[in-house]
Amino acid sequence: MRPSQGARPAPAPPPREPLWRDLVGDVLRRERLAQERTLKDVADEARISMPYLSEVERGRKEASSEVLAAAAHALGLGLGDLLSLAQGELTRVTSRSAQHSRTAPAAPYNGLCLAA
Repeated sequence: MRPSQGARPAPAPPPREPLWRDLVGDVLRRERLAQERTLKDVADEARISMPYLSEVERGRKEASSEVLAAAAHALGLGLGDLLSLAQGELTRVTSRSAQHSRTAPAAPYNGLCLAA
């Protein structure tokens, strides 16, 4: 029997879980754009550099809680609001990928757990 006969293709690797910095960055960018504000405007109000805020929005930098709070406040959000929105995004993304997995849990986890 030749190797190509009867051989099953390798299973696809499981989808990569999103990184927290990507989720937070996505939320910051979405909120900024929903308010029709520029990166410069929000960075100036938050008192952080525009290039750094851009890196945070793109998930390239793991921002401190102080930076995240400043960016959130510049957008009219509290830090808790920002983290809650990011957690909701995480739940949405992981629920969608879990539906495509045979070993997925029956129900997605909808709680918020933060550790210091």
